[in-house]
Amino acid sequence: MNHFNRLVSEQMVTMEKLLYLQAELERCQQIEDELQILQNATNLESVQKDIQQMKKELKEIQLIFEKQTEDVINSYRETNLTHSL
Repeated sequence: MNHFNRLVSEQMVTMEKLLYLQAELERCQQIEDELQILQNATNLESVQKDIQQMKKELKEIQLIFEKQTEDVINSYRETNLTHSL
């Protein structure tokens, strides 16, 4: 019986380690998931900033293009007026 009690006692110690490690693993995996969510949120924020910057640049370029189009049309009209006279 003494041998049996020692084996059970060793098994209980091993079981405590097992339960502790399982709990720690779950805790660490939860932290990992939370960090991934935070990282994705950070990446999302960065992408959103990039998108806003590109929209701003696109708007500026569109305005420049519109102005250039007006200049081209005005130049064409002036050239045609000069040649028709």
